[in-house]
Amino acid sequence: MTDIRDRAVQLYDAYTHEHRDRRRLLREIAAMAGSVAAAEVLIAGIGASPAAAAVIAPDDKRLRAETRTIGTGAASLTGYLAQPRRGRARRPMVLVVHENRGLNEHIRDVARRAALAGFTAFAPDYLAGAGGTPADQDQARTLIGQLDLGAAIATTVAVMNGALAAADGPRRIGAVGFCWGGAFVNRLAVAAGPALAAGVPYYGSAPNPSEAAKVQAALLIQLAGKDARVNATAVPWAEALKAAGKRVEAFTYPGVDHAFNNDTSAERYDKAAAELAWGRTIAFLKRELDA
Repeated sequence: MTDIRDRAVQLYDAYTHEHRDRRRLLREIAAMAGSVAAAEVLIAGIGASPAAAAVIAPDDKRLRAETRTIGTGAASLTGYLAQPRRGRARRPMVLVVHENRGLNEHIRDVARRAALAGFTAFAPDYLAGAGGTPADQDQARTLIGQLDLGAAIATTVAVMNGALAAADGPRRIGAVGFCWGGAFVNRLAVAAGPALAAGVPYYGSAPNPSEAAKVQAALLIQLAGKDARVNATAVPWAEALKAAGKRVEAFTYPGVDHAFNNDTSAERYDKAAAELAWGRTIAFLKRELDA
């Protein structure tokens, strides 16, 4: 069963990241699992569940949370803003960048977790220009695939620079991203210059190692041991950053799958690795953002 599960996870990742046909996914997993019904159960466990319970309730009284647009005109982002009700008003901001499913309840929950750690957490919806993240995950993935990534990064950098220039803006800005968002954070680090103080890409594919010299942010790279697809670019990226004298730490969590942090995916979530990685993430952001 372990071999079947591991192969099913690999097929599901190919389906979600290489835009393969779902009928092909079901057919291939059914051939391994023994039936279509067994394959559907396995796929449901690997995929994220929108109905999964939040770690931090949306109405947690310790937080203020709302949909907010930051910036103006073309240089603006709409997303989910969460921040502590008490404490200093001008605190560091952490961008929470979603997976290829868009801004969903899980990412809002992660933003609330970051807010409870003392940050102003902002999770942009990079599908806002397409009407917002749809409830259908397959549709969201299709829209993400059509997104102009370069334009999205340029807009984010403009918003960050505008926020830092505002008198009541954040003191420093960091970013944490997952999967598609992890890749986004890696590329944001190349493009943002001094506007990004710290970045934490979780299992995100990486730029060409030749881009490492452009990075000014401190980076904490979180990788899954069984994630050969991402590690093929992320490991050389981490090595290039170190060779270029950049401030970088990289951790690979053995025996865990891509998306091990996502607690709405029963088959891929790994509690021990997720808690260790999140603890390292918060400690790193607090140190680098002077939180």
